[in-house]
Amino acid sequence: MDIFSKRDGPRAEDVKAKKLIRENAGTIRRLADQISNGGYTKMRQDEALRKQEPKPEGLIIHDLKLPTKSDAPDPYVKVSINNRVVLVDRNNGRQLHMLGEIRGPSFARRFALATKGNGFMSPVPEEMVSLLSSLDGVELSSAFTEKDLAANLSGLLDLETD
Repeated sequence: MDIFSKRDGPRAEDVKAKKLIRENAGTIRRLADQISNGGYTKMRQDEALRKQEPKPEGLIIHDLKLPTKSDAPDPYVKVSINNRVVLVDRNNGRQLHMLGEIRGPSFARRFALATKGNGFMSPVPEEMVSLLSSLDGVELSSAFTEKDLAANLSGLLDLETD
């Protein structure tokens, strides 16, 4: 019966092969270049370039996040061109709440508050509904314009107006 046990460390023939390759590395590279018509060295250089970290020198870097003036929101009421009435943060331009929309033909436009009863999927919070319910269904005309609506909504929500 033969017992084979695993030895610690590399095998002697592996050590000799690595030493032979290390001592003749220049000759091996030169032969590889000659056989590949310079492709071996080019491959090694390309590999080294891929491993390098990118250098920001001469690059134009765009930060796509909007700069914020402060973390505290500064809300205002905006009537957009698609007849949506929203509460927007003045610092970053993000919508805070959808307050409603202006509905109807051009001669009979009315403000519809964002409630489940008016068909909105995400209604305004109940505390806002109690504040703004007086403007639900109000008709817009030359006497009461979109700017007046925004000013009244801002007043009811205790917001600063422009």
